Amino acid sequence: MCDAEFLKVVFPQFAAVLIDRVVDEGPVVRVVARTRAGPLPCPRCGTVTARVHGYQRRRLADLPVGGRPIVIELTVRRLVCDNLDCPRQTFREQVPGLAQRYARRTPALGTLIAQVGVLLAGRAGAGLLGRLAVTVSPTTVLRLLMALPIATGPVPTVLSVDDFALRRGHRHATVLIDAVTHRRVEVLPDRHAATVAAWLREHPGVQVVCRDGSAAYAEAIHHGAPDAMQVSDRWHLWHNLARAVEKTVVAHSRCWHTGPPRTITAREERTRSRHAAVHTLLDEGVGLLECTRRLGWALNTVKHYARAASAQALQRPPQYRRTLVDPYREHLRRRLAAEPAVAVTRLLAEIREQGYPGSATLLVRYLNQGRADPVRTPPSPRRLVGWLMSRPEQLPDHRRRHLDDLVASCPQLTALAARIRAFAALLTGHHGEDLDAWITTVRDDDLPAVHAFAHGLDTDHDAVVAGLTLPYSNGPTEGVITTVKLIKRQMYGRAGFPLLRQRILLS
Repeated sequence: MCDAEFLKVVFPQFAAVLIDRVVDEGPVVRVVARTRAGPLPCPRCGTVTARVHGYQRRRLADLPVGGRPIVIELTVRRLVCDNLDCPRQTFREQVPGLAQRYARRTPALGTLIAQVGVLLAGRAGAGLLGRLAVTVSPTTVLRLLMALPIATGPVPTVLSVDDFALRRGHRHATVLIDAVTHRRVEVLPDRHAATVAAWLREHPGVQVVCRDGSAAYAEAIHHGAPDAMQVSDRWHLWHNLARAVEKTVVAHSRCWHTGPPRTITAREERTRSRHAAVHTLLDEGVGLLECTRRLGWALNTVKHYARAASAQALQRPPQYRRTLVDPYREHLRRRLAAEPAVAVTRLLAEIREQGYPGSATLLVRYLNQGRADPVRTPPSPRRLVGWLMSRPEQLPDHRRRHLDDLVASCPQLTALAARIRAFAALLTGHHGEDLDAWITTVRDDDLPAVHAFAHGLDTDHDAVVAGLTLPYSNGPTEGVITTVKLIKRQMYGRAGFPLLRQRILLS
């Protein structure tokens, strides 16, 4: 490859100009160039002219080379338009790919700055560009980022809708993506039904809309795209079932929790006394509002205790955390099974020989809690929910046997495990036609929390059946929201919604 071909491939921006000289100024490389002679059309009327009115020197920043910035001193012509009726008597020539109107940097450098802004925003983007020998301010990075055009594609036939928090618990926005190609379509400033419905009316052609169980989105789709099929997301269905399962597990914790006896804590005693106070007033015929006035509690607090049939339903078993004694649990269990009256000091000496770094007090507390007893330690409610919601073949043998024993100890848990497996078969097998039979079976069980879940499925019946039948889901949208969370943390609340929308649609 000759020198001319090398320059044409490596520096294509200089193909339209003549380079007079290249000056090495130490930290900066200066390129002195001029435009080629020849006629040009007037940008206003199109008249071709070659009459030169004068010359002007422009100073442009270009992409760095060899870790040093490039400055181009470009001499351009100002030409005279020969059309006497043209409102522009003179005009300055532009060099495509090198010099744009009013620009102080080349398009290639401007594109680099804007793309870095898409990934890192202002301050972080300016810091990275400084390491690349491009000196710009954070404001310049944001300005070029906001100037980037957003490509508008066709309206997707399968749309996915979900919300994310602008300010957690206070303000939310809506993101719309193509559920098939995962292309970001739009970001709306709120999650109100009227806003989403207006967008759907302005963009007809959507045939399928994937959403979660939000009533606002269901109403928006009904009004904005009444002919579109609504698809309820399968992950949200499974998540809502898990919440109902956790409520059931907690309500029947006294059935399956067979751990060692323990003292009643102050919190449990307070729960019992409050439950008794509320139900004493209710038995006397006092209404909920009057109970709140007499007890001085909030209405939701009174309702919370009034709905519970017993104080035990509100109390959870202890949730043990990992400790330094856990690696030596099996040794302690074997020693206690062989010699129940073994001294704690002897056990402490034995596990310290094996590398135990903790204190004697921690070991005593561990033994008093019964966590080293030969019998199995009951799991926490959340862990038991995880076991119930997992595939049986994916659980270890000892955990599966433990789960079977816990489920067999409570009739409600036995029915609950069967309903979970049946619903999992609906999800994985895409058997939406069997949903009605599952709901009918659940209504015959003594599982109030699952009844509420089934009622929600029945209320959104058509969308749930479509979600259990069609292959579409909100999974791609959840991935976009994960990216949105990263973008929000980068900006740390210093930018407004327009910049956030720009970065979401361009990232």
